[in-house]
Amino acid sequence: MQQPIDSVWTREPRTSKSPTLSRGQIVRTAMELLDAEGVDALSMRRLGAKLGAGATSIYWHVAHKEELLELVMDEVYGEVPLPDPEVAGWEDAVTVFAYGLRDALFKHPWAVSLITTRPSLGPNAMRLSTRMAAAFGRAGFTGLEVDYAGAALLSYVLGATAPEIAWRSMVDRSGLSGEELAEALHETVRRAARDHPDLISRHERYRAQDADVTRAVGFDFGLTCLLDGLRARLARDVGPLTGIDRESRT
Repeated sequence: MQQPIDSVWTREPRTSKSPTLSRGQIVRTAMELLDAEGVDALSMRRLGAKLGAGATSIYWHVAHKEELLELVMDEVYGEVPLPDPEVAGWEDAVTVFAYGLRDALFKHPWAVSLITTRPSLGPNAMRLSTRMAAAFGRAGFTGLEVDYAGAALLSYVLGATAPEIAWRSMVDRSGLSGEELAEALHETVRRAARDHPDLISRHERYRAQDADVTRAVGFDFGLTCLLDGLRARLARDVGPLTGIDRESRT
């Protein structure tokens, strides 16, 4: 039989041998390093130095860096709210989730690369998945549709938020303000699009706009369109896999 892939979540946490070092403390300190410098800067050696602890003490709780990344990723999920859909209604519940995940990713931009490359197996991720399924089930989706709807929502949030995070990172590296960098890029865009006057005209419209407001409105627009599409799908009363009328399956 194929052996399961190792995960920190498949074994019980070890009781600390030290009164001053716990797994929770290790995770919190790792997140501080990640927030300050990103995934590439995180190493067990640097973590030990920041904790003032030896490698043996850290490895007692966390076997290697991949386990540590599993732990910090679930801490990010723990910051994302998702109301009970039985109380809030499915649309309000998933909207709160979408904005909550967006805010958590802005706070921890390194988490985007983890969420898109690793399975989410921690307790906070499981809690969100369970409530998400309940929300889309309450909406009227059934079977695999529940997972498809959840995947569409998650894909939208990640896809819409990642470019914003990349822009913020570019601003930080440039040493300029967002407005200054946008103005500096404008001339580059104008030259690159010189054969496309319509694109230049559209780009000009944004120069007088508040960039943060524009991006926030854009996120809300996309989320609204996604929810509109999900409602339209439900109204069609046809499942995506069998073509069977939805009412006959309930």
